[in-house]
Order: sequence, then C-alpha cells, then structure tokens
Amino acid sequence: MGGARNVPDPREAVDDDAWAKACAEDLAAEQARRRQEYGTPPGSAAEELRKLVDAVADKLGGVQGPLAGFAAQGAVQQFIDQAKAAVEPVIERNPDVFDHLAAAGSELLAAYRSAVESHERRWTDGPEDNGPSTNEHIDLD
Repeated sequence: MGGARNVPDPREAVDDDAWAKACAEDLAAEQARRRQEYGTPPGSAAEELRKLVDAVADKLGGVQGPLAGFAAQGAVQQFIDQAKAAVEPVIERNPDVFDHLAAAGSELLAAYRSAVESHERRWTDGPEDNGPSTNEHIDLD
C-alpha cells in the first residue's frame, strides 16, 4: 500500500473572508470614485464648526489689516483668540452633541417644510366643496 497523499480539500482552500474583502475593496473603490467626482465629503458637525471658526478668524484677520490701526488690530486678534479658546474645548468634549444638533435642525426644517407645503396646497387649491368662492383672485400684473 502506497503512502496516501495529502490532497487539500477544495472546500478548505476557500478564504472565509473573501466576500468581506471583496465588499471592502468595492466600497473603497466607490468611495474613491465619489471623492474624485464630488470632492471630499463634509466631516462631522464638530469638524465643520471648527472649519467655520477658522474661516471666520482668517477672514477677520485679513480684513483688519488695511482698515484698522495697530490698537484695533490687537483687539480683533484678541477677540479671535478668545473665541477660538472658548469654542475649541466645547468641540473637544462634546463632538457628538453637534451631530445631534445638526440632525435635530434637519428634522425641524423637514417639519417646517411639511407644514408650509400643506398650508400652501390648501391655499392654492381653493375651497374644498368646489362651490362658489367668496375670495376673488386679484391679478396685480
């Protein structure tokens, strides 16, 4: 009797993570394509607030130079530094709060739009009973 060869079972050769790896590669490729087409997506609300503070500070710093005297420049720079010092710790300690506030703002805006659209529809559709209207349309053109 000859020695039995160790032939690997084809089922064992399958990479258990192949599907996950393929999905991750596809997702990375899609994200790269979208970044190339649309640019970098916005960051978290905390990151966006930090960018806003920096942009405003840069803008104020650029405007103050030609318009203000030396004393005013110092006051503006002090204000910018104080604002950054006040905002930065809040962002660092509570980054999720800003995401929640942004989501809440979006929900409030959606509710407002829904209410306004409902009222606009009722206002533009006219009376529901299709009877004679007591309101006359006045054309101002």
